[in-house]
Formats: sequence, structure tokens, C-alpha cells
Amino acid sequence: MASDTGLDDRVRGADAAPPRARILKSARELFYRDGIHTVSVDAIAEAAGTNKTTLYRHFESKDELVVECLREVARELDRAWAENEREHAGAPKQQLLAWLRFIAEFKVGSHQRGCAFANAAIQLPDSHHPARRVIEETKSRHRQMIAGLCRKAGLRDPDLLADELFLLGEGARVTAQALGPRGPVERLSEMFQSLVAAHTPSNS
Repeated sequence: MASDTGLDDRVRGADAAPPRARILKSARELFYRDGIHTVSVDAIAEAAGTNKTTLYRHFESKDELVVECLREVARELDRAWAENEREHAGAPKQQLLAWLRFIAEFKVGSHQRGCAFANAAIQLPDSHHPARRVIEETKSRHRQMIAGLCRKAGLRDPDLLADELFLLGEGARVTAQALGPRGPVERLSEMFQSLVAAHTPSNS
């Protein structure tokens, strides 16, 4: 177990990640795997190869650490969206379909626990918890981004379609936890395409 001296931070070698990065990585993995309330600050510090003193030097509280973990997940999704946008520049329908394929390709396994944002929302019912704002803003923004693509692609009822696609993707992650990768989630990509086709004007 790491001592309270902080010396262990200096014996990781020149190639080791900085303490803040190690703390975030460990916290994300533990919160996702075991649950926010189950994981203690001591457990995070030990997994990161550091100590509580160093952890609190970078994050004032466990709540702040939870918030930053979710922000990091949100930034990763934003980078994936931007990459997809670059690959399909000027082709909104192709961009939409590519993003839906990306969503449908999430892995299901013993280490997977569905959507990190949905999990956190369930575990943090207090509407005033600082993480709730990150969750709501991220989910709302991605729903709006999908709706924007639906409009740019000239699809019928773009807001309705965005809600259908969004809810289907959200539900798939929950269903996968109960029924596994061989359940209805196997047909997620097919269902996404069917919804888009149903909203595509006949002259397109």
C-alpha cells in the first residue's frame, strides 16, 4: 500500500504517467467496475500507486474526482465525434450512419457495465450533485448533435428520429447487461438502419 510520504510518486520511473493522470485512470476504472459509492478514496490512491495526500492535492473531494472522470469520458466522445465528422465531411447522412455504427459496436463483457453516464445518474440521485450537470449536459448535447445531423441529411421528423435513435442506443446498453451480447443488442445496428430508412424521403 502506498505510504503517506508521497515518495512512491517518484519511484515510478521517467516513463510513468503523472500522479493526476494515474488517479483519474484508476478512479474511472474503479467507479465504472465497482460503483461510485463502493469505491473509497483510499482504494483509488492505492490503485494509482500514490496516497490520499497527493490525491487531495489534485482533487479537493471525491465528488470533484467523479465530475472530472465524467468530463474525461465526455471529451473522449467529443473526439470520436470530431473524427467521424472529418471522415464524412459534407455527407451528413453518412456521418450519421457511421456514428450509429460506432454506437452499436460497444463491447459487452465481464468488465463492461453499460454507459458510464447512466450508471452515475442512477448512483447519484441528488439533482444538486455536481456530476449531474455533466451527465445532463453531455447527454443533451449528443442528442442535439444527432438531431442536427438528421436535419442536415434531410430526414423526415428529425427531432423524432433523434429521440428514437437516442433512446434505442441507451436501451441497448441496459439490455446488454441483462441479456448479454447474444440478446436483442445483436440487432442494434440493423434497427438503427431501419429507423433511418423509415425517415428517409422516398425521393432520396
